[in-house]
Amino acid sequence: MMTENSSDMDFSGALQRLGESDPNAAVAKAKEQLENLDAVTLNIAVTGETGAGKSAFINAFRGLGDDDDSSAPTGLTETTKQITMYTHPMKSNVRLWDLPGTGMPNFKANKFLKEVKFETYDLFVIISSERFKENDVFLAKEIQKKKKMFYFVRTKIDNDIRSVAQKRNFNEQQTLCTIREDCNRNLKEVGNPKVFLISSYDLGKYDFQDLVDTLEFDLSEHKRFALVQSVPVCSLAMLEKKKEAMKKFIWLAAMASGLGAVVPVPLVPLAIDKAIMMTYLSGCHYILGLNEKSLITLSERTNKPLSQLQSAIKSPVALAVVNRLCIRPRTSMTKPVKSLEDLLDSRFIVTSIQNATEAFKMTYTVLSEALNEMTDDMRQVLQAAGLDE
Repeated sequence: MMTENSSDMDFSGALQRLGESDPNAAVAKAKEQLENLDAVTLNIAVTGETGAGKSAFINAFRGLGDDDDSSAPTGLTETTKQITMYTHPMKSNVRLWDLPGTGMPNFKANKFLKEVKFETYDLFVIISSERFKENDVFLAKEIQKKKKMFYFVRTKIDNDIRSVAQKRNFNEQQTLCTIREDCNRNLKEVGNPKVFLISSYDLGKYDFQDLVDTLEFDLSEHKRFALVQSVPVCSLAMLEKKKEAMKKFIWLAAMASGLGAVVPVPLVPLAIDKAIMMTYLSGCHYILGLNEKSLITLSERTNKPLSQLQSAIKSPVALAVVNRLCIRPRTSMTKPVKSLEDLLDSRFIVTSIQNATEAFKMTYTVLSEALNEMTDDMRQVLQAAGLDE
């Protein structure tokens, strides 16, 4: 599916992109492609030394706290005894696989390789909380043989910084460079790959954004979209990445909403399928991090009151989505919230749309403006959380 330059899309361009001249067929194809976006699976294997923080990384990647019901168990000792799959709480097509630690006393390399089933995974994240060791290098070489992608992640960087922060002449950037160089010294056998320094409890710091950018570049288009949808909003840069990802598919939602294109009777006003528009906007609401669960996690991670983050959401469209999803109303609301369907009705300037080109253009405009409003809301939420730098 082609997505580039979608911001300049018009009705004829959308037909051409879908490879259809018949509007009826184009609407059906657009619906199918929208549905297929969530059908593309992304499987990420997470492995590394025992106690390196694999489970904490998996939880953070999925936007969960360590105490959440569906989180991967964490602890001071190895908690992963067998390969365990964790689906993303909002995007079930994204799966992270927690592999047993390679540093366990009973670790047997050949047995591990047989049990891993390399073909299951799109990529491997190899984690260490200290320097990378012999088993990490061994595993990377085996992954290379299978022509799979792998990425080295050095976790618990926040602990390292905290342990030396009180020293005289402390320099955080120099400390990070020292850690990176120490990791690289042990990885020369696999071609000096890039090492990403990460704190699973503060993804907005260090190299998490760089890791996501790298994964996005290496993955195919559809898997790239699955990745960007699933990672939590931990910075303004990540928010912009998510906005751009959703923006690329506005044209598809606008075309799929054009039920009126199939009306053959002259002068009969065309209908807009607002259900598809509402589904798209609800998806944006979740992906941008405006849903209650994401706000609760953000509140806990930044130690900011949930009410403070919720009060930053002011746009009518975001509040209407909250109302539609039957989330319990915020106590700070002092006036009724217009339903999402009524809100969309009010945004269509004319009461009757007489052709499919006009319907597409107006629907595209309404969805674009709504996405911009929700993105602005999330910027305010990040500011309230102290993550707007």
